[in-house]
Amino acid sequence: MRALAPLWWTAAIVFVLDQATKLAVVQLMDLKTRGVIEVWPPYLTFKMAWNRGVNFGLFSGDSDVTRWILIAVALAITGWVVWWMRRDRPGPWVQASAGLVVGGAIGNVVDRLVYPQKAVADFLNMSCCGFENPYSFNVADISIFLGAAGLIFLADGSKGRDAVKKDG
Repeated sequence: MRALAPLWWTAAIVFVLDQATKLAVVQLMDLKTRGVIEVWPPYLTFKMAWNRGVNFGLFSGDSDVTRWILIAVALAITGWVVWWMRRDRPGPWVQASAGLVVGGAIGNVVDRLVYPQKAVADFLNMSCCGFENPYSFNVADISIFLGAAGLIFLADGSKGRDAVKKDG
């Protein structure tokens, strides 16, 4: 457990930050009923969106089956990432990247379980330079994106390549 400390610390920080921002904006600032709060237009607007799918609402559906499939997929990916980190024991930056993915995924799973809308609460909307972004996102989404990028660019795939060379 101690060997994966960067993963667990990063995941915990992301999860708490994600849930705290959702509590503050969606609940306490009542974005769920207000719909839009202009913070620094057009650069930053809080725009409520209940995402029943994955990124940009892909694969969304109102059925409970879709919801549970997305929860299962998020938990399976989380389990696979943790297994991968335990198996390879990478450096702290790769573990932190994995923690970003794990914390973000768990944050979005919690949304699907606790909100009556049975969806992920997205509220951050950013636009610039004449381009109006129609999509909203949240801290978990940012973390998952950055974590996946970190895993792609920082993880050393040489172990897998070395194993293939030995076999072939």
